Amino acid sequence: MTLFAWAAPSQSAAAAGRDDATQAILWEIGKADQNNAEFALAPRGYAQFQDDAFFVIGSSESKTDWPYVHPGPADGWAGARPHTFIVLFGLSGAPATDECRLQVDLIDTQGASPPKLRVEVNGRAFERSLPAGAGDASVFGQPDRGREHKFTITFPASLLRTGDNEVRITTLSGSWMLYDWIGLTVPAGAVLADVQSRTLLDEVISVRALREQEGRTQQPILVTLRHFGEEADAVVRLQGGPATKLGLKKGRQQVELMVDAVETPTNRQVMVDVDGKTVAFREVTLKPVRKLAVFITPHSHTDIGYTEIQTAIEAKQVQNLLDGMAAAKRTADYPEGARFVWNVEVLWAADLYLHRLSNEQRAEFLDAVEKGQVVLNGMYLNELTGLCRPEELVRLFRYSTELARQTGVPIDAVMTSDVPGQTWGTVTAMAHAGIRYFSTAPNYFDRIGTILREWENNPFYWVGPDGRSKVLVWIPFWGYAMSHRYGKMSPQLVDDMYAGLEKRGYPFDITYVRWSGHGDNAVPDPAICEFVKDWNARYAWPRFIISGTSEAFRAFEQHYGDLLPVVRGDWTPYWEDGAGSSALETAMNRASSDRLAQAETLFAMLKPSEYPAAAFEDAWNKVLLYSEHTWGAWCSVSEPQRKETLEQWGIKKGYAEAADKQSRELLAAALATDQGVARSNSFEREASNGPAPSEQHRQTSLSVAPGAGAVDVFNTLSWRRTGLVTLSQELSAAGDRVLDDKGKVVPSQRLASGELVFLAGNVPPFAVRRYALGGIVKAEGLGDGSSSTQDHRQAALDDATHRAIAQGATLDSGIIRLRVDEKTGGIVELTAKAIGGNFADTSGGEALNDYLYLPGDDLKDLKRNGPVAIRVGENGPLVASLIIESAAPGCKKLVRELRVVTGLDYVEIINTVDKERLNAKSYHAKEGKESVNFAFPFAVPDGDILLDIPLGVTRPEADQMPSACKNWFTVGRWADVSNKERGVTWVTLDAPLVQVGGITATLLNSQYNPDVWRKHVEPTQKLYSWAMNNHWGTNYRAYQEGPTVFRFILRPHGRRDTAEASRFATTFSQPLLAVRVAQPPSAGITPEGGGATWKPIGMPLLSVEPNDVIVTALKPSNDGQALIVRLFGASAETKSARLQWGDRQPKAVFLSDTSEQPGKRVADRIEVPASGLVSLRAEFK
Repeated sequence: MTLFAWAAPSQSAAAAGRDDATQAILWEIGKADQNNAEFALAPRGYAQFQDDAFFVIGSSESKTDWPYVHPGPADGWAGARPHTFIVLFGLSGAPATDECRLQVDLIDTQGASPPKLRVEVNGRAFERSLPAGAGDASVFGQPDRGREHKFTITFPASLLRTGDNEVRITTLSGSWMLYDWIGLTVPAGAVLADVQSRTLLDEVISVRALREQEGRTQQPILVTLRHFGEEADAVVRLQGGPATKLGLKKGRQQVELMVDAVETPTNRQVMVDVDGKTVAFREVTLKPVRKLAVFITPHSHTDIGYTEIQTAIEAKQVQNLLDGMAAAKRTADYPEGARFVWNVEVLWAADLYLHRLSNEQRAEFLDAVEKGQVVLNGMYLNELTGLCRPEELVRLFRYSTELARQTGVPIDAVMTSDVPGQTWGTVTAMAHAGIRYFSTAPNYFDRIGTILREWENNPFYWVGPDGRSKVLVWIPFWGYAMSHRYGKMSPQLVDDMYAGLEKRGYPFDITYVRWSGHGDNAVPDPAICEFVKDWNARYAWPRFIISGTSEAFRAFEQHYGDLLPVVRGDWTPYWEDGAGSSALETAMNRASSDRLAQAETLFAMLKPSEYPAAAFEDAWNKVLLYSEHTWGAWCSVSEPQRKETLEQWGIKKGYAEAADKQSRELLAAALATDQGVARSNSFEREASNGPAPSEQHRQTSLSVAPGAGAVDVFNTLSWRRTGLVTLSQELSAAGDRVLDDKGKVVPSQRLASGELVFLAGNVPPFAVRRYALGGIVKAEGLGDGSSSTQDHRQAALDDATHRAIAQGATLDSGIIRLRVDEKTGGIVELTAKAIGGNFADTSGGEALNDYLYLPGDDLKDLKRNGPVAIRVGENGPLVASLIIESAAPGCKKLVRELRVVTGLDYVEIINTVDKERLNAKSYHAKEGKESVNFAFPFAVPDGDILLDIPLGVTRPEADQMPSACKNWFTVGRWADVSNKERGVTWVTLDAPLVQVGGITATLLNSQYNPDVWRKHVEPTQKLYSWAMNNHWGTNYRAYQEGPTVFRFILRPHGRRDTAEASRFATTFSQPLLAVRVAQPPSAGITPEGGGATWKPIGMPLLSVEPNDVIVTALKPSNDGQALIVRLFGASAETKSARLQWGDRQPKAVFLSDTSEQPGKRVADRIEVPASGLVSLRAEFK
């Protein structure tokens, strides 16, 4: 600090260009050198920040009295409040005219949330919003990496006065700024003098509290003073009100005045008198105080990774349970409401605890739960629910029913944090597990759309897509991160909470807040018990109660449940977009989820008594762990090659890989027989011809005994199916001819890849059909039994009116015909027999399956693939395909394969993106951002769009609740574009993200402004698969590289049939499964001229009528006593369903739920609501 006895030029100011011919420096703090070594706490001690600056010109020193960092309300490490820095200076002579300039030179401002300032000169206020800075390196100790910013506050010289003057700089919003230099230049006539006053009223707060004593209700005023100089006796008083004596000492002091409670805002003055003379005064607005009950729910927000490697988080969250129980025991004798309660945010932590710790510690846990010291919340993980398959979503809450059984304490509440939005079917899944209360607390600022603006402290009942399930939803003040912002419970926090409720117009006298410690994955913070104990002893209102989620919600519901609004619609989530940063693993995980569902069905069909419940639970948990919201380290985008980034991604990727491996092993185990028919592997069809398939769609054949000549084809779904079956070269070594179980040749074809495909027809639900391979067959309709490949193919296709043909740029299946643009490779014509018109809308310059690459966020930069080379891949008679190869931006190579099948009414699209790594200096910069999209503009005039979501369907705009994301959507298996007469079902197997109406996913990095998000979805018939992106600024991946396959299916149709769309799409994600028969049973062979006739084997385990009710899960119960059947109403109407059992008849069938326990016994018919889920328990023992 430099002090001038009179106004004179300053060398440092002049060097920085801060004075002119008419201005001279009066005082300055710091040096204009882009270094902050002269300031307190510099260069990296921000975490030790305690007191705001109070700087007296002439006696204070910058090294001790002026911190290098000025925090903002967004900085939890500094109390998450506005901060006021004060400069006090005296004048013996003040200029009467002209202007003065307060000049500030900043090293940096926070890059994502720069501060907004209020600068006051002797009470006159000026506001200034600062630009974004360079980032966090400067505050961490590297000032040279900051982005300098200078600003000037010009004010009339008449504001200065002879005597004491003050300048106050307050951060009103946003985050920190770093000082380099601050100075005041004045016109001639200003002369510095010593500061006369030794006492300053720093802050006067009307505390939101009430005390009731002797029949009076009073409220406190908290007065903060700053004093320097000699000690003195003072009186602090409210004008016309109470007074209290105070001994003034150097530094900061506080005193409380109690005044009669007010019912309306009232302005009063607080004064400080020394020796009978008023030395300081300040006006305060007394604020009315509502009598509130405030529940506090302590927890730790669980990020599995991000802050530390996942293995460290596992240990930490287990330790948090131990520490939470210890804190609860330590405070067990505290007054009611002040005793510590530990909320287990997600049950993953409890699962780890129970599996890892000793029997004694498990007993302590169960005891703590029984006493209410530990409260269990029912979601297994903080999940991106939009990524879930239907059964996966149900499994998200399965463990809550198991722990409720073990502890004897019902779990009826869910606590989820950080994640903004949930897919609509989450309501159904929660209700199915007995969940009534949903405490959701999203991130309080980043990529959350308008969720907090719309729903913070605006509780409501959310009704599920079935119209019956519902949960009470309530977002607390500042979401889950209130403790991050404020650091500790304080009167300032209480005042801000009241202000937030008043701004919202909150009408209730019960509210709640989260307390998640200091940062993500924080340790328990029992200090709140001391605050609550002292506060409740000192004040009557508000009354604080430390509790579990359910207790808070139940108390609120009992008083106000009848007054709450009912909301119906999809809360379309926001953060699922990050899954597009690891498209390969996301596709892998989607397949694993479906594969597990099929494996469970096969165990129910073939060997229910051998069902390995623990192995399936572990595999399902791996699927869920991949879809959990934490993708990687905090530095994953800023430093993609950093050790923490690589380690955490390796583990995250490992969840998907483990789910893939375990699901394949369980599928193989379900199909294994005493003869050792099946040992491992998957049965999905992979792209044949063209590039070698990636590990994403790797498949192998079952390891079987040599010489077998038959395969069993399993249908794991609840309706009769006809579909293409693909056999590996090894599995089909017996020959190209395929016969069904009636001895009839079925259409087949040897592909260029060496695989054999055939058409399996009318495979019954939950049943198997046997097919013979190769040999000479004598069967009706096969002529002389010639072994010629052409002859048997010809015989099989004699009844077909057309066979699949690929020619030039066209494909024709006899039902579907398409034509490809020979320059771009997009589908410009798509027609269907008996349905008029072209379903490809090229009017906007795009075709179906066009490749669109967007670097950055400006649609003017949208790029397409280069010239294409088109060749025939397969040319019938069963399968025909075109291979379209090209260079493409963002790719080493782009290969698009289009396939049709004789007699089938769809086209299959297999896009292989050999992704080229984007190399960028900064993956936060626009040039470091990219997205890969595929366009699907459909020509369906006046059509609307219906999207499949887990356990429901939704229409963009029409079925979205307020604050739902509209820039992108997360699709389950299909979308449908239809008008009243015709439409197209679009199936996406690998890529869940879709944009509706255009390329609307263009929001990069952090997004704090709610107004930037898309507000409406206009009527449209255009879909865009958002296949890949790296748009986030943290957590998700910075780049991708290597081959990834994206498969789509297009099926034109007449009038929309929602249930048929669901059935059709599921046949691709849960395909027919072919298994070699090691030794065909002799009873099934009839010797006849060397030929063989194969008899059908087995009956359907189960069939369901009508087809509009589909089975989403069929599994043995975990207790081994029953089969669990989940029925889903796939149509738009409530249906009366009937189950027909095959050879095995259950003794009794009961209604059930996620717990798998029996409920009410059911008769012949079961009512299944539209988009409703009904679980049944069929007991066989």
